[in-house]
Amino acid sequence: MNQEDAKELISGAITGTHAQHWADLGCGAGTFTKALASLLPGGSSIIAIDQQPQHFKEKNIHFHQANMITDALPLSRLDGILLANAFHYVPDKVALIRKLEAFFTDSPRFVFVEYDTLHANKWVPYPIDFASLQKLFAPLGYQSAKLATYPSSFGGMMYAAIVER
Repeated sequence: MNQEDAKELISGAITGTHAQHWADLGCGAGTFTKALASLLPGGSSIIAIDQQPQHFKEKNIHFHQANMITDALPLSRLDGILLANAFHYVPDKVALIRKLEAFFTDSPRFVFVEYDTLHANKWVPYPIDFASLQKLFAPLGYQSAKLATYPSSFGGMMYAAIVER
């Protein structure tokens, strides 16, 4: 997937004209991080977190090497958290959600990009399709909406979703 495709997938999640502070967890090489940066209003910033070292030239993207599940995260006063192709690595999804809720300024806002499947494999060990994402978040008081879909190069579809209170 290229940056333009990534941008199209998540563009419906970005609202407001004021500078915003986001985190991208499991950012990898930064395809979605850069897409997010291009969509946010001027003056916005992103903390990109990944277990592997990454390098960003963009001055509004700040990298921190960490495991989003087990490590303390240098996050606070967030307007949103992006998890693009990262949530399927989380075995205890509710525990991670509860951990991340503390980092928001106001109501939590998550943006997910995931494979729309429940079939695990070595690359997607804990898959979560859109219906399961809705079922996971509803009892926690969240509303979920599918933003867009995209054909996966591995077969099936990917989806982008916004989940917020």
